[in-house]
Amino acid sequence: MDRIPILRMGAFLLVTIQVDMHDRLAETLQEDLAERVVSDEARGVLIDISSLEIVDSFIGRMLGRIAMISATLDARTVVVGMRPAVAITLVELGIPLEGILTALDVEKGMEMLEKSLDQWD
Repeated sequence: MDRIPILRMGAFLLVTIQVDMHDRLAETLQEDLAERVVSDEARGVLIDISSLEIVDSFIGRMLGRIAMISATLDARTVVVGMRPAVAITLVELGIPLEGILTALDVEKGMEMLEKSLDQWD
């Protein structure tokens, strides 16, 4: 797979990562999301990483860059489904997830995006 599907759900984009992320795939996702935020005039991006068992420093930084790019394009980012081991790894690696909201699951993440629109506007 050379691309991760990006689905539109109203004002938001939904990305469900179902494969192991490698560096090139993460870079492609970053580029595709930036283009879709603009073309779809998306107000938020929800990234489901519940299938990822391991997140290395590159992927962690890439999530941070996606959030910064999205914010620059006037969209919020929520990451959902983070496993405890992934959270521990990100903290141990010292990777800040600035600009990223987190939620336990997709439903809570969508609620968070809806609420953030009211605060952001």
